[in-house]
Amino acid sequence: MEGEVKTSKVRTVIAYILLIFLSFLCLFFFYILIINSTRSHAQIMQGFSFVPGKAFWPNLKHVLQDANIPVMSGIRNSLIVSTCSALLATYFSALTAYGLYAYNFKFKKPAFIFIMLILVMPTQVSALGFYRLMDGWHLLNTLWPLFLPSIAAPAVFYFMYSYMQSSLPMELVEAARIDGCNEFRIFNRIVIPIMKPAMAVQAIFAFVTAWNNFFIPALIISDNSKKTLPILIAALRSADFLKFDLGKVYMLILIAIVPIIIVYIMLSRYIVAGVALGGVKE
Repeated sequence: MEGEVKTSKVRTVIAYILLIFLSFLCLFFFYILIINSTRSHAQIMQGFSFVPGKAFWPNLKHVLQDANIPVMSGIRNSLIVSTCSALLATYFSALTAYGLYAYNFKFKKPAFIFIMLILVMPTQVSALGFYRLMDGWHLLNTLWPLFLPSIAAPAVFYFMYSYMQSSLPMELVEAARIDGCNEFRIFNRIVIPIMKPAMAVQAIFAFVTAWNNFFIPALIISDNSKKTLPILIAALRSADFLKFDLGKVYMLILIAIVPIIIVYIMLSRYIVAGVALGGVKE
């Protein structure tokens, strides 16, 4: 008995040590980012320091006043694209998953397989066709092509479909149908509250994915005032050697990370609080 208790304590200690080590690896790079954003270019070139510098406000001022890097419009564009992408991806993916979950029709299995095939297709494969399509629709150099495709998000759909299989009893849907509810009211009033934890998780992932997306915006956007933050960061990093400033680069990266942290803090409470909503048993 004592041997089992000692073994359990050893396992617990090892688990805590491993978790502390992994947390250190994850947070150490954020610490480097914050420290370097407070140091000048010359100080950063001298090597790493655990002590913050005094160039935080000068770096922030240089980033915001750079005429070639419109940071405020970049933040606005990234927020528009990421927010719209998260809303469209979560709502319409949940709606599609509900359609395949709640209905039995002839081509149900082929439709599911088709969506899964789209999931494994790389974005680069369809990039040329997507570019020509947007050119034909006169949507190049606009923000529309950056978030409208989020309506069809196979990865989000699969997560929603799997969550429905484990947390959405068909008895609730059938009872609502007997009471005379139409399908959209059932989805909006019954399914979405149950799906709130899954939708919160996928909203975070969709927001972060759209916020960090570089390939499609770089392909579509050419106007400087419509560029998103990843493109501006890349432009700042590839600046002329005589104008290159590592302090500005780290500051811009720090600015780009802050909205992601805010969105996670805002939505993470729904992940925990909404678990009870998915706990309805048949």
